[in-house]
Amino acid sequence: MEKPSRDAAPQAPKILPLSNAEVSSFVTRFLHRGESFLETARSCGSPLYAFDRSALHNRILDFQRAFARVMANVDTYYAIKSNNHPAIVADVVGAGLGLDVSSGTELAMALTSKAERIVFSGPGKTAEELQAAVAHSARVIVHLDSFGELERLERVAAQAGQRVRVGIRLCTGEHGIWRKFGISPDDLGRFLARAETCEHVDVCGLQFHLSWNTDPSRYEQFIARLGKILRSLAAPERSRLSFIDVGGGYWPPDGEWLQFAATPEGRTGDHEDTPAADYRRRFKQEASSIDEFARSIAEALQTHIPADMKYRVFVEPGRWICHEAMHILVTVVDRKNDDLVIVDGGINAVGWERYESDYFPVINLTRPGLTEQPCLVAGSLCTPHDIWGYSYFGEGIEVGDVLLVPNQGAYTYSLRQHFIKPPPEVVVLRDT
Repeated sequence: MEKPSRDAAPQAPKILPLSNAEVSSFVTRFLHRGESFLETARSCGSPLYAFDRSALHNRILDFQRAFARVMANVDTYYAIKSNNHPAIVADVVGAGLGLDVSSGTELAMALTSKAERIVFSGPGKTAEELQAAVAHSARVIVHLDSFGELERLERVAAQAGQRVRVGIRLCTGEHGIWRKFGISPDDLGRFLARAETCEHVDVCGLQFHLSWNTDPSRYEQFIARLGKILRSLAAPERSRLSFIDVGGGYWPPDGEWLQFAATPEGRTGDHEDTPAADYRRRFKQEASSIDEFARSIAEALQTHIPADMKYRVFVEPGRWICHEAMHILVTVVDRKNDDLVIVDGGINAVGWERYESDYFPVINLTRPGLTEQPCLVAGSLCTPHDIWGYSYFGEGIEVGDVLLVPNQGAYTYSLRQHFIKPPPEVVVLRDT
């Protein structure tokens, strides 16, 4: 399975070696909580997704505080697609966030959660999905993705006798596969003119989305372009826009940790049989803090957006909020050699061959320690690509040992598959 694509062209990565000290510090954080994880495994078995409720709430607070420090008019919408477990969605709504949905299925979940603020994004919305949005127009803003979708929504809204609030999605990658999203920013004036003829559609704002950002530079660049386009519009057209939705894509502060095979050099080779000597060849793409993201976005908006516009700012974090909110627990079921074990959970729990490219430490909670041991930690699915890692932290490894793969909350549970075996159950981790 291909690694999920990045929204818009990715930044040229600055990839640095990941220090052993940083990895050891990260592992230590979880060893301090080892008994809580072991108690969960003893009570509920394995494999498991462990929902870390306190981590979720801490990240929500950190995110909201960062933007509140630099903006007085910001609304946060959690992107359900990043982790759609009902308990996470309920907790997010309970913390006062709105929801960002990308399908009729997610819209139904958002409505059931009693979220009062919902934005509905995504290309190719069906008539049934538009009907559901129209039926709940008091709670839902539809981010229109094309001229054709504008026409379809107008027909659906007219049949229902409803007026619907909409945003216009602006394409941030007008070449290649990412042109599927939104309209060209250069067509904004023409779109607004066409929307003016639609009696049941109320254009309230603009949306753009830039994903997989380890620093705020692409937000700054796109906002600068947007400012020029807005200045080309007549003042009455600008006055209709009461929000600017800057989307999500904020990378968590630990940065992106990579196996050697995911680096430009590593992609040129065949790493199906990774030698034990390579298990510490790990790399990192550093990430800006959420405070830096918020500050840079606020400064770009103040600098480039026309001063006569009065608007709220919408943000749509997903990965940043839920990255630390789930961990995966597995148990060793077969020790085939000193450097090869099989565990009871497979990568169908994360939906793709993630750990051939991404690096996360595998931590032996039963025999804890900061000694890193070379070992192929493989899952129990009937495929050679069912790999959790090429080493573990601990003092030995035996059948029955419980292993932790931490910080697996984003784009794992929501991508899980019924492939050969069912995905794990979700349990709430005891607060520590």
